Amino acid sequence: GDKRVEASAGGGVVTAVVNGNSELLEIKIKPEVVDPNDIEMLEDLIVGAVNQAMKAATDMMNAEVEKITGGLNIPGLF
Repeated sequence: GDKRVEASAGGGVVTAVVNGNSELLEIKIKPEVVDPNDIEMLEDLIVGAVNQAMKAATDMMNAEVEKITGGLNIPGLF
């Protein structure tokens, strides 16, 4: 839960940081991507970065569980 993963969208103009509990910790937005005439693009970049970070957190958690269980599939664990 304490581990952090970071993912970005738009070539790094929007970055999301998520912990191992899939909690969004930070959003970083570079000023050059903020265009008041194109808010929809910024929204899409935020959604993309957050989704990538959440997937990375899930993948990290699954890898850690696999280390602990030795690759055994334990029903109901995750």
